[in-house]
Amino acid sequence: MTTLVRRARPEDAEEVLRLRQVMIDSLARSDASTGWHAESLPVLRGRLAEPDGVFAAFVVDRPERPGTLAALVAGTLDYRIGGAGNPHGTDGYVFSVATDPDARRRGYARACMEALLEWFRERGARRVRLTASTQAEPLYVSMGFRPKPDPLLELRL
Repeated sequence: MTTLVRRARPEDAEEVLRLRQVMIDSLARSDASTGWHAESLPVLRGRLAEPDGVFAAFVVDRPERPGTLAALVAGTLDYRIGGAGNPHGTDGYVFSVATDPDARRRGYARACMEALLEWFRERGARRVRLTASTQAEPLYVSMGFRPKPDPLLELRL
């Protein structure tokens, strides 16, 4: 059976946010609040309406529940000053990989990841980065991702 992956559209925004919350809720020390959804929704709809933008989300519909998504993978293109391994400086960054708990183990996340990786390739990305949960790491390793020792630091403004 072939999994039908498609690019998310503006009318998918509420479902995309719902699946993002599924991902957030699965993380240790996550904030389960959803009050931010209302403020985020119009921004997300606008981003989903930009066919040539730097953001893309790929989804799988739930055939048994029209209007509902089973899986989501989202990512962005980032520019970094080029270097030896990436002269043009185009990087892909994957985030918000989520599958509804009752739709897991069907290959949906892998199919969405493959679509996003192809989208990155078509736009000249030479490197793709992501942060993996312990549960998802085997999927990413099977797709060729390798752990990096680089420590990540963050500053909230």
